[in-house]
Amino acid sequence: MSLLNVRHKRTTLAIATAVAAGALLCTGLTTSASAQIAAGPAAAKPLAAAPTTLSAAARTTLVHKAQAGAAETARRIGLGAQEKLVVKDVVKDTDGTLHTRYERTYAGLPVLGGDLIVHTRAGKTQGVTKASTSAIEVASLTPRVTAAEAERQAVSAARTLGSAKTAADGARKVIWAGDGKPVLAYETVVGGLQDDGTPNRLHVVTDAATGRKLFQYQGIETGVGNTQYSGKVDLTSTQSGSSYTLTDGTRGGHKTYNLEHGSDGTGKLYTQDSDTWGDGKASNAATAAADASYGAQETWDFYKKTFNRSGIKNDGVGAYSRVHYGNAYVNAFWDDSCFCMTYGDGTGDAAPLTSLDVAGHEMSHGVTSNTAGLEYSGESGGLNEATSDIFGTGVEFYANNSTDVGDYLIGEKIDINGDGTPLRYMDKPSKDGGSADYWSADVGNKDVHNSSGVANHFFYLLAEGSGAKKINDVSYDSPTQDGSKVTGIGRDKALQIWYKALTTYFTSKTDYKAAREGTLKAATDLYGADSTEAKTVAAAWTAVNVS
Repeated sequence: MSLLNVRHKRTTLAIATAVAAGALLCTGLTTSASAQIAAGPAAAKPLAAAPTTLSAAARTTLVHKAQAGAAETARRIGLGAQEKLVVKDVVKDTDGTLHTRYERTYAGLPVLGGDLIVHTRAGKTQGVTKASTSAIEVASLTPRVTAAEAERQAVSAARTLGSAKTAADGARKVIWAGDGKPVLAYETVVGGLQDDGTPNRLHVVTDAATGRKLFQYQGIETGVGNTQYSGKVDLTSTQSGSSYTLTDGTRGGHKTYNLEHGSDGTGKLYTQDSDTWGDGKASNAATAAADASYGAQETWDFYKKTFNRSGIKNDGVGAYSRVHYGNAYVNAFWDDSCFCMTYGDGTGDAAPLTSLDVAGHEMSHGVTSNTAGLEYSGESGGLNEATSDIFGTGVEFYANNSTDVGDYLIGEKIDINGDGTPLRYMDKPSKDGGSADYWSADVGNKDVHNSSGVANHFFYLLAEGSGAKKINDVSYDSPTQDGSKVTGIGRDKALQIWYKALTTYFTSKTDYKAAREGTLKAATDLYGADSTEAKTVAAAWTAVNVS
């Protein structure tokens, strides 16, 4: 289903397999090569060669080789008998220098703060960079504090920070070497949500002998996206070795790919050394990716917080996004066959259709497909499109982004018309020159993007009411077909009613008459048959000539 009333090719794609990535604790403490290895010309010389691009096979070969020699490497750099190295990543420079990243264990326990990088050239060690310089040696591996006590402390720490719905997933024994003398400890990870709605992965380290909290850190990493439409935003990315990918492991593994102006396939997963994506300009290929990723994460969060829906299928699995589709493609679409959103770059490849409400619109087509399954033609097709406009608008208000504030205008940022006007208007749909304000016997003959106007107008009246008003500095003046006055019940309640109707009462064949019946049942379920909400649903439908 597309944003615009133009046809597009629907391509069958293979769904990418999400790969989970573990968090890496980094204390920021490093030691120079010369401090770790006997002084000499080779050890003192900085390693400044640029990294090469390794194929997956080449990287795998280097990792396997390094792991096979890990015991010898541990001996060579002076680790103790109970310490072992586990290869995490290998980077190769153009001059042949290898930088092998290791995590460390002591007596079989993970050493937090024990990660290190060994730099070698032509098989000879040039230096070692360590997170901690302390020698790993613990007198006893028997804890005096129970794991349950450590869990309770961790949950308490999370609540002190304002985290909501916190729960620990168990405490594991570790060696804490982040600062000072290494000690036996517990690491507890607390889930739930942070106070601003961000997923919580608070790691709390507790001394296993005294119960004292030693350290805590938030495991959710938010990169920076310099978007074209929403300004500077936080993005949840995934660190993979020494680079980052636009993979959101906290939202079902959503990934963002670059089609590089192709029209089929998945494209290339956005990967780079920096966790800052784009520069706010369309000329930077990562800018559209930042917008698409931001839209996907805000849409996921909107559905989760507003309706407790976990992803498009409500199964906790993320879709994926593809940007830079085709050449000067002025559209965006959702396709069930790939379970993905796809965005064109707009006129002259200068205005990608990746604004926040567009992202919410496209993902909502997936929700409709996996709930009511409204057929994409006639009146049901208009309801399908309106559902995406309604929830896309909900996403925009939910995000509360100062650069793209919530409004009842569809696609106002992408300037499809070239004159600064939005694509569609919810308060008076006919202002776009083609959409219907009210139901008529032939409304089902219109393109679905135009017949959607009836439901869009209904929703606006239900939420905000009729007449002139200003919301977030945007002026609206919504009429009614019969001249009646409608007083809105608020957007939050209107959204709940529409979602309840979509998921409980709408079917693939629902038309406007059935939509009225379904939303009345939904309002009755939620607020009661004699409630103001149910009466306003009836009044708003009557105001758009559905009675």
